[in-house]
Amino acid sequence: MGPEEEAEFAVYVTARRDRVRRAAYLICGDWHRADDLTQIAFVKLYDAWQGIRSRAALDSFVRSCLVRAAVDESRRPWRRERAVEVLPEVPDVTDLSGIIADRTVVRQALVSVPPGQRAVLVLRYFEGSSVAEVAQILQCSEGNVKSQTARGLAALKAALVRLGAVDDPAATIENPSGAIENRTGATGSSVATETEGDRP
Repeated sequence: MGPEEEAEFAVYVTARRDRVRRAAYLICGDWHRADDLTQIAFVKLYDAWQGIRSRAALDSFVRSCLVRAAVDESRRPWRRERAVEVLPEVPDVTDLSGIIADRTVVRQALVSVPPGQRAVLVLRYFEGSSVAEVAQILQCSEGNVKSQTARGLAALKAALVRLGAVDDPAATIENPSGAIENRTGATGSSVATETEGDRP
């Protein structure tokens, strides 16, 4: 990589580092692991930089590296989560921000969602990726993305009920980003903003 490309890469990383790190945290639930995943994603980007012709594809490439690294890590023996035979009932749709506004509790609940489903939720609702984009990142069918989204929302709702954050078990969830992000506006326009106590 020549000096000009090195400079372009440095500018991109500086501009995107915090957003990628926040997305990594939402996926893994731990700031130290989020730092590792962020580094892995940017190292892979550096290695592939010269082969990426369209700079518009950079964000998608980084998301893909980030999610795959997180999912691969979750499959290691010491990271595996216990599978259950019966999945929670798939919820109907409404906006979670109308049910709960405590970002800390929602983040807690998100950590209990199985890694693959958690990654789909983060991509769909916090990164604002379309079903087709998520399918491309995860290299799976759009139908699988929709299924994982529904199951992930169901698991998130079940976790919120267990935490006592949702009083009504019949409450429905559509958009979990509204409860985590400190903003109003279109889904996917930004990732959750941490308070001073959120960071390590």
